[in-house]
Amino acid sequence: MVIRGRAPLRVSFGGGGTDVEPFCVEQGGAILGSTINKYAYCSIVPRGDDQIIVHSLDFDMTVKYNTKENYVYDGKLDLVKAALKAMEIHQGCEVYLQCDAPPGSGLGTSSTVMVAMLVAMARWKGIELDGYQLADLAYQVERQDLGIAGGYQDQYAATFGGFNFIEFHGRNNVVVNPLRIKKDIIHELQYNLLLCYTGNIHVSANIIKDQVRNYEKKDAFEAMCEVKALAYAMKDELLKGNLYSFGRLLNYSWESKKRMSSKITNPQIDALYEEAVKAGALGGKLLGAGGGGYLLMYCPYNVRHKVAARMEQAGGQLTDWNFELRGAQSWTSDEERWDYGQVKVQLPDKEYVFHV
Repeated sequence: MVIRGRAPLRVSFGGGGTDVEPFCVEQGGAILGSTINKYAYCSIVPRGDDQIIVHSLDFDMTVKYNTKENYVYDGKLDLVKAALKAMEIHQGCEVYLQCDAPPGSGLGTSSTVMVAMLVAMARWKGIELDGYQLADLAYQVERQDLGIAGGYQDQYAATFGGFNFIEFHGRNNVVVNPLRIKKDIIHELQYNLLLCYTGNIHVSANIIKDQVRNYEKKDAFEAMCEVKALAYAMKDELLKGNLYSFGRLLNYSWESKKRMSSKITNPQIDALYEEAVKAGALGGKLLGAGGGGYLLMYCPYNVRHKVAARMEQAGGQLTDWNFELRGAQSWTSDEERWDYGQVKVQLPDKEYVFHV
């Protein structure tokens, strides 16, 4: 038997950074975003001994542990060790991890991997976790147990899935508001958005630490307040189907976010963004903490092809994608039985035998 967990990556439209302490504790934060059809996967194959073997398929890395050892966080697959410890996994198993986007891409990869692991481990152990319990646990393991700097949004987005307006009312007080958006609006929004990989990855924790250091600076603080207000405005325009206004507000959000930290953008990203705007894009933003990863641009349908061509000429890599309305999931599979045999099909005139 194989136990599998899957969680979707996310794109954030507005409010990024307001989910990070101390701002979200003192001022309250708000994030508008959605999950997309890019995923993090975790597969668990139980073993009959006390060996835990972890395979990171993305990094082509295999690490072995013993269920009786004390895990040491040494930078080698620490997310996995922390998840095993939090879920009290004391039985041997093999764990396979794979993600559709690289770390530092701005799509919430590390937190989504954590959610995929936890939902798979909970399925294996027969533990029932509701959405808030799963997201809370993922936050605790990543932010508190491992001490990785960051906000709350990624764990909740990956867990709940779909379009959400997530509000942060202080420490460990998060409310996820699912948005009821008409299908026509979702289809139009997806058609008018381009997702472009800038070719660089970033260490989000470093950028977030710089943002936190700037919290006491007047301009950075005011920028955070503007980003929060824009999240509310973008949510209202999206619900009403005013996508032209939504696209323009993306630009306002990007300009405000850049004032939160000098590390959020760089000349290459600025040049790519400017080329897209020159070609007719209304606005956009770099996803995640900043510094690299994916750039999301809103383009009216009649200039979409021009913006795409200009961004590729400028060195961007366009990515096929769509919205995903489901959150974290788990299931079991018997594919690892490796039963070899024959498959027979009897048709009126002949019997066919296939060796499998």
